[in-house]
Amino acid sequence: MEYLKQKLPETTGPEFFEFLKGLTAKDLKVYAISEGSVVFPRTPLMRVEGPLPVVQLVETTFLTLVNYASLVATNAARYRIAAGNNIKLFEFGLRRAQGPDGGLSASKYAYMGGFDATSNVLAGKLYNIPVSGTHAHAYVTSFSSLSDLSVRKIKKADDHTIEVDLVDRALEYRTQVAELLHILLEESNDGELAAFVSFAIAFPQGFIALIDTYDVLR
Repeated sequence: MEYLKQKLPETTGPEFFEFLKGLTAKDLKVYAISEGSVVFPRTPLMRVEGPLPVVQLVETTFLTLVNYASLVATNAARYRIAAGNNIKLFEFGLRRAQGPDGGLSASKYAYMGGFDATSNVLAGKLYNIPVSGTHAHAYVTSFSSLSDLSVRKIKKADDHTIEVDLVDRALEYRTQVAELLHILLEESNDGELAAFVSFAIAFPQGFIALIDTYDVLR
C-alpha cells in the first residue's frame, strides 16, 4: 500500500487506499468451461461477474492462466493431428519455457534491454523499474455516456486555484477534430469520451488513452 501511495498522483485521496484495504473477492462469480473441453473459435472460455475494480484485478491472472494453457493445448492437438494416432509424442519443453515467473521475467529483461517503464506494478516494486501504463478496455466499456461522470473539473497545471470543466473542453476539441477529419460527431462514442475524461482527471500528469476499444482503424 505504501508503494502505491508513492506512485499514484498526489491528488489521490486517502479514501481510495481505504477502499483498497477492504477489497475482497467475496462478490465475484466465475463461470468457466470445464478444463479439457473442446470449444469453437470465439467461444468465451470464462465469464467473470462482480465489482469492476475487483474483476479488473483478477483479469490479468485469469488471462495468463487461460491463454497460455489454451495455447499449449491447441499446439499439442495440432502436433497430434499431424503425427496421427500411431506415433508417440513426448514433451521436453521445461528448459525452454519463459521461466517460472514469465510475466516478471519479461518485464525485468525488457527493461534491461532498453525499455523505459513497465505496466507490471509488481515488477516495478521488486526491481525498481519505473511504472507507467493506461486504463483497460473494460474501463472504457464501463462508461455509457457523459452523465456517468461524477467529476467534471480538473485543476490547471500551472495554477491549482483554477479549475477547468474538462468535459466542456473535450466536447469543444471533439467538434474541431471532427471538422478536420471530415467525420460526423455521431460516429464518436460518448461513453468512450467519458472514460477518457475520467482517466485524465485521475491522472492529469500521466494520461495515456487506449483509443481502439470500439474501432481499431478509426
